[in-house]
Amino acid sequence: MTNIENQYTDPLIVQRADPYIYKHTDGYYYFTASVPAYNLIEIRRARTLEGLAHAAPRTIWRKHETGPMSQLIWAPELHYIDGKWFIYFAAAETTAFDENGMFQHRMFCIECDKDNPMESEDDWFEHGQVKTPMDSFSLDATCFEAHDKLYYVWAQKDPEIAGNSNLYIAEMENPWTLKSDPVMLSKPEYDWETHIFSVNEGPAVIHRNGRFFLTFSASATDENYCMGMLSVPDDVDLLDATNWTKFDKPIFQSDLATHQYGPGHNSFTVAEDDQTDILVYHCRNYTDIKGDPLYDPNRHTKVQAFTWNEDGTPNFGKPVPYNYK
Repeated sequence: MTNIENQYTDPLIVQRADPYIYKHTDGYYYFTASVPAYNLIEIRRARTLEGLAHAAPRTIWRKHETGPMSQLIWAPELHYIDGKWFIYFAAAETTAFDENGMFQHRMFCIECDKDNPMESEDDWFEHGQVKTPMDSFSLDATCFEAHDKLYYVWAQKDPEIAGNSNLYIAEMENPWTLKSDPVMLSKPEYDWETHIFSVNEGPAVIHRNGRFFLTFSASATDENYCMGMLSVPDDVDLLDATNWTKFDKPIFQSDLATHQYGPGHNSFTVAEDDQTDILVYHCRNYTDIKGDPLYDPNRHTKVQAFTWNEDGTPNFGKPVPYNYK
């Protein structure tokens, strides 16, 4: 398969990593992502995906001066659940590493009950940390509904397992509280998941063709960063890890020919026709990164349409080359 001709400006939004786009029932696309300073959460919206490139962002939450939500605000995701808006994000109390050489992030949740989540910072209520049985480095939470239940998927370090983070799922009591015990779905095990760092993170879920597909990102955040995938039939127990199948090869990765490096931390949305599926991700166009890749600001938000294979699995193709319009 060749890529569908890309109809959107590429990159769509510069210097925004970990992008999340949600198309709401009001007809707007809502966008949030990590900002380079890692110090606040912003939202922008537009009637079209292309319009997000020119939409003015509104800050809806700022990091605390001290405490668990005062440093390195990472990867916000905006969800609409039972008539209210929720944002999941990761934050830390310090930029220092812990005894395992890891950042010290935990996951947090804020809520807004207004129709428009962008009106005021005062509209957002802090639920605090989304706690899990392990008190360890955790990040990149997402959620999805199935079987009239709400499920939470995230990345977390288990001190008993080598590597930086694994992927877990749990049922939720409400959008900020787990109901069930976590179940590990994936840990870094293949070569493409363990370049420089052993990482599974950035989960995203899409439901098509009688299955749930869970994509995730793996390896270091430089040109080695890539996407993997798990899948599960939608009529089975999602908390039984044996029901999930993990693909043994990356499903989206760097393309040296077009200078697209480290695509990952994706989300999914739909095009303006409400039918065409859209992959949202970040990517760089160079490999010469000075210092820690996490502090290089040039991971840009990209969007591109994708298709489905005859066996019902997604075919993401390759990262589209830059196409400034």
